[in-house]
Amino acid sequence: MRKRKTSNAQRRKNLKALTPLKHYRYREVKRFTNSFACVVGKGGFATVYKGNLPDGRKVAVKVLKDTKSNGEEDFINEVVSMSQTSHVNIVSLVGFCYEGSKRMIVYEFLENGSLDQFISKRASSVAEWRRRLYEILLGVARGLEYLHYGCKTRIVHFDIKPQNVLLDSNLCPKVSDFGLAKLCEKKESIMSLLDTRETIGYIAPEMISRVYGGVSHKSDVYSYGMLVLEMIGATNKDTVKNTTSNTSSIYFPDWI
Repeated sequence: MRKRKTSNAQRRKNLKALTPLKHYRYREVKRFTNSFACVVGKGGFATVYKGNLPDGRKVAVKVLKDTKSNGEEDFINEVVSMSQTSHVNIVSLVGFCYEGSKRMIVYEFLENGSLDQFISKRASSVAEWRRRLYEILLGVARGLEYLHYGCKTRIVHFDIKPQNVLLDSNLCPKVSDFGLAKLCEKKESIMSLLDTRETIGYIAPEMISRVYGGVSHKSDVYSYGMLVLEMIGATNKDTVKNTTSNTSSIYFPDWI
């Protein structure tokens, strides 16, 4: 007997049942973003806009593009994963919009943008840079530890990189963008994945070939190590610039 395909309406119903988050109508999002007037970030698969909720809170609204083949799956992954988290080093999700082809994620607004933007800024002194570096890296590690060990269900992020770490007004780092995240039981050590869509340069070897071992939450640890290398390498800007204009394309083991 052939399985009936799940309709968009049913998916929306299922999503609302899975999460206690606020479900915004498109007209509401359009209103509190002033018709999507202020762009604060743009990527290949989404654009992020700044908004102000009626209660005065500043928010960021990530609008996913329809062109992405896995867009709906990534959207549901992100909403469901983030709705289960509550930690100082994880971006807080406020709500979502899932109306027709419109898929939007509303989360807290972080004044200092992403970690890759911060890397390009020079601190006033070496000592200050080292202190900030240590505090940021420690915060990201705590966020990952929470995802792997502190949640009821283990969350494996699968896309740890500077672009997916945001900084608040006090430079407190918060892990974001859970589009590739997977949920698994804590007792499970090895995971089965049908595809690999992580970013080159941060992806763990076992994600590319199983000869290096099975895929697990430790794949996030490898990506975190690559993030550390990039931040250390950024202290020597000339080296990074001579290597490539886009640090995301560096394969760090070769670079080191």
